[in-house]
Formats: sequence, structure tokens, C-alpha cells
Amino acid sequence: MAPDAISRLGGRLTGPRTVLSATNGKTTTAGMLASALQAAGREPVHNRAGSNMAWGVATALLDGHGEEGLFEVDEAWLPRVVGEIDPTLLVLGNLFRDQLDRYGELERLADDWAEMIAVREGRTGFVLNADDPLIADLGRDRDLRRREGVTFFGIEDPAQAVPELQHAFDAKHCRRCGAPYAYERAFVGHLGHYTCPSCGAGRPAPDVFATGIELRGIEGSAFQVHTPAGRLEIELPLPGLYNVYNALAAVAAAGRLGVGEQEIRSGLHSVRAAFGRVETIPVGDRSLSILLIKNPAGANEVLRTLRLEAERGGAPLDLWLALNDGIADGRDVSWIWDADFELLADSVDRVHCTGTRAAEMALRLKYAGWPLQRLEVVEGIGEALDDALAASSGRLFALPTYTALIELRTLLTRRGLAAEFWR
Repeated sequence: MAPDAISRLGGRLTGPRTVLSATNGKTTTAGMLASALQAAGREPVHNRAGSNMAWGVATALLDGHGEEGLFEVDEAWLPRVVGEIDPTLLVLGNLFRDQLDRYGELERLADDWAEMIAVREGRTGFVLNADDPLIADLGRDRDLRRREGVTFFGIEDPAQAVPELQHAFDAKHCRRCGAPYAYERAFVGHLGHYTCPSCGAGRPAPDVFATGIELRGIEGSAFQVHTPAGRLEIELPLPGLYNVYNALAAVAAAGRLGVGEQEIRSGLHSVRAAFGRVETIPVGDRSLSILLIKNPAGANEVLRTLRLEAERGGAPLDLWLALNDGIADGRDVSWIWDADFELLADSVDRVHCTGTRAAEMALRLKYAGWPLQRLEVVEGIGEALDDALAASSGRLFALPTYTALIELRTLLTRRGLAAEFWR
């Protein structure tokens, strides 16, 4: 009806226009950045419900009344939306294998993003993940660091490296010469410290980086962030190493947008979990913690966090897993075979599987060594939730794919246990 709606509505913004994209962490990182901006007294126009395709951005612009914009954008939609919104700052977090039936292979997405960046020269600033070779190479190809101003971020804490490379390792070969990367260490999937032994292309030195990371299970983490302006002590109420990466992206972007250190720290300390991203909801005398899973790399970080939670609590966990194969999930669910469910084989008590592909999830867990006598497949999501809550010892961890998350939150809202997810 109005193909130029985003450019026309975006033209009303008189302040900075920040666009953010990644396979994992878009909604959370945007929420962190919004929290820092709000701590500085700035209220951006923001698609905070996570509707990140063109219509979601247009709706946020139509409904919003701020002077600056903050938009998370779907990976495949990014080149089009960037062309229309004309961002002053572009934040790119990571590229992982996700929904192959919709996105295709990672190299294709990386090529599309490289073409997008080529036409942004001289017009946009960049915040890029130094630890992701697919992202870092976008800033290296045209020496954007010198000409446009790139801020790289990454982790500088060897203690957080995984002991061996994971199955969810999606960027094995140098984009310049095709030779295999040599990794000194890896943190999350293919994110880490790498170099190409053939052509010498490697990880750029980060401008914003984390050290001294202490992971505290589901409760969050503490770490130091080093920036060109100084060092920040961060207490983050969101768990996992993946949220440390999200926080680094938000800190780097906030610095580029002129937010002060105190406001950045305050914003991160007060950030709330995004929809389905480690939300905890009271259900009677039980609690339900919801952790979205949608691809191998993201699922591995959730599993890693839950294993740490079991170790810290000294007791096995009650789990509810919902695997759907809707369009928004990706019809191809073979990704579950590349996620390391083996991490939790010795840390589970009662397990309920549901969703349209519940049987396949149960089969995957069987081969991961989860105890079959503790595993139950329940067809309906509501019935499975009721059974799992009744059987839990107090805290239930729910791991749904995207459309299952929508069903779960709708059910909880209908029962008066949670507000609508966009509120």
C-alpha cells in the first residue's frame, strides 16, 4: 500500500537512527541499548516487541513520537530496511546458521551484508563483533575502521573458552582465501580468537572488550568492560556468555551515541529480560523460567547456562521442551541434532516434550543420553505445561522454539499469569 512508508516516516526522526541485527540476541541487545538511552533521559522510537521485519519497523515509526530511532531488524530484511531508514549507526552482532529453509547458507547472508555496507561508505558508523569472522570481515574489507569509524567489540577472557569446538561451528573458512581458520580459543559457536594461517586475515583488536567474567547461572553475570573512555564494572541480571556479547554490543553502541558511563552502567543493571529470553513468571507456588531456543548456537548457550545452574544449585532440573516446525521456527528441525543436548544428560530430573515435533525432540534427547524413565511426550502445549508444573519440585525451565513461545505466552496471558508480550 505504501512501499516508501519507512523512508517517509523515518524522515521525521531528527536524532540518530540506530539499526541493529544479528542471528542471536537482536531483541535483547536492542533492549539493553534502549535501557541505557532511557537512563540518559532519551526515549527512542523502538520496535521493542521484537517485530523486526519491515512492517514491524514501520509500525514502530507510526506509533512512536521520539526524536531518535532504535530498530532491530531481521537478517534477511536488513539490506532493504537499511536502504530505507538511512541509519547513522549500524550494529551487527553475529551470524549463525538459522532457518536454512528461509535464509539459505550463511555465506549468502554475509555477501548480502557486504554489498549493503559497500553503499554505506561515508554515511554510517559501525559497531561490529570482532570475535565473529563473518562480521569482522565486513569492517576489514574496505578499511571502514579508518574511513567511517568502526568500533569492534569482543571477549578477552581465556577462562570462558570452551574446551573443544562445538558442533555448532558455522564459520570454518576464511572469506578472503578459503583456507580453514586456526582458532586460539572459541567462546560461543564460532565466536572467538582466530586467524587464517594462509593469508593472515584474523581477528581485529577490539575497542570494547570484557574481562573477569563471572557467570552466575540463571541469575546473571558480572564482568569488567574496557572502553576507550575507561573501565566499567557491570552486574548484568541476564545469564550466559551470549548476554555478555549482547552487553558489549550495547555498550559500544551507547558510547557511539554519546551516552555516559554512569548511564550505560545504570541501563545495563536495570535491563529486563526480553520476551521469552529468560523471563521468569510465578505460577502459583512454582516459578516458570522461559528460555527461547531456535538454532544450535543459541541452544548450546542455553544448555550451558542450565548446566551451570544445576551445578550451582546442587540439584537436577525440571525441563519443558516445545519443538515446533512453523514458518517462523523453520520447517527444517534437523538443527536439534547439532545442538549439544548431551551437556544436560546428567543434570535433569523430570522432562516433558511437546510441540508439533515433540517425538523428534524426545528421540534427540534419547540419543543425548537423557534418562528415558524421566522423559514424557505430551501432545498439547497446555496439557504438557500443566503436567510439567505439577511434577516440578518448584522451578520449571521451559525451552520453546519461537511459535511454541508465542503459544506458551498466549496461554499464560489467558490464565492471567503474564501480561501481553508487547507490554
